[in-house]
Amino acid sequence: MSTAPMTHNQIHRPSSTSVGTIVWLGSEVMFFAALFAMYFSLRANSPELWAADTEKLNIPFALVNTLILVASSFTAQFGVFAAERMQPRATGKSPLKWGMVEWFILSYVLGAVFVSGQVWEYATLISEGVSLSSNSYGSSFYITTGFHALHVTGGLIAFLFVIGRSFAAKKFGHKEATAAIVVSYYWHFVDVVWIGLFLIIYVLK
Repeated sequence: MSTAPMTHNQIHRPSSTSVGTIVWLGSEVMFFAALFAMYFSLRANSPELWAADTEKLNIPFALVNTLILVASSFTAQFGVFAAERMQPRATGKSPLKWGMVEWFILSYVLGAVFVSGQVWEYATLISEGVSLSSNSYGSSFYITTGFHALHVTGGLIAFLFVIGRSFAAKKFGHKEATAAIVVSYYWHFVDVVWIGLFLIIYVLK
């Protein structure tokens, strides 16, 4: 009985999960592109209104909040590295020995701080007369940043799902690692979108 020889030119097809995630993120790019277009269109029609209301933005606070979200992207990636080496939990007290769970918990905390910061900023702006219904600037500001906040909240829920799945699994394996990687793709995406929003809303003004 002969066996077929192994070849080095085997075709490696991408997983359906990775392909589905990429397609979905592509649709999300189109969604946020539409929000950016709306923001620029309204700003072009009301330059004086934009000049007046953007003065009420707390740029230093927004910068700190942005850095917190960017830091969470790095911690999420460290969690992915741990998942890729099949290390769900810490093997020691040092962060160098943390597993996916510890890094994802830290990412969750940083993301939650970011959302809390946005809520505080909303409350401050509303007290200064900038609300969703106040004018076109208020509408565009809250719609663009609000939809992003919802996406971040979705990412926080996804972190909890992956963490819970790692505890529920009898053995941390390929499926659990893939779930962690997919969530990291999404988290990096919302981070990049926020950087774009920060530059447009707070820097360019």
